[in-house]
Amino acid sequence: MPPEIQEDQTFTRITATDPVFSSRQFENCKFVNCDLANANLGGILFIDCVFEDCNLSIANVSNTGLQHIRFKHCKLSGLNFSRSLDFLMEMHFDGCILDNAVFFKKKNKKAVFKDCSMVETDLTEADLTDCKFENCNLQRAFFDQTILKNADLSTSYNFVIDPDNNDIKRAKFSVHGLAGLLAKYDIKVV
Repeated sequence: MPPEIQEDQTFTRITATDPVFSSRQFENCKFVNCDLANANLGGILFIDCVFEDCNLSIANVSNTGLQHIRFKHCKLSGLNFSRSLDFLMEMHFDGCILDNAVFFKKKNKKAVFKDCSMVETDLTEADLTDCKFENCNLQRAFFDQTILKNADLSTSYNFVIDPDNNDIKRAKFSVHGLAGLLAKYDIKVV
């Protein structure tokens, strides 16, 4: 049986049924090329961990601690982060597929979403203050009472954000993104 706490380990090509997940805490660990689709990761605490080239689609992260986590080139489709623990939550995403992921009411301030597909991602009531969305596809992403203070969406595209229904104070948008801010007026920006 694995120890209760795994520290400074690299796990490669493991699956959701691997006995390592009987551990309840992972600190400074790296997960590489792991297939954790539909995995039950509920109740596990991940601190300062990196997931690289992993599939975590539709994994269960209920009551899961995600403290200072980096996802690189991971598939996170349908992952419901709204059920994970709020305490010290911090996640960053690089080259990830976050289609249909849910961040409902989550605080992930200063997060970086870089080169991500976020098609139909639910960002309703999320606090994304100071976040950076670098070159992200936000097609049909849900922004409703989302806090985007000081967020940078200047290189992202396909978003529709209602400025009257979201807090976008001091947020950055490119000229090309103006159409997404004016969509509710049914006008054409040329």
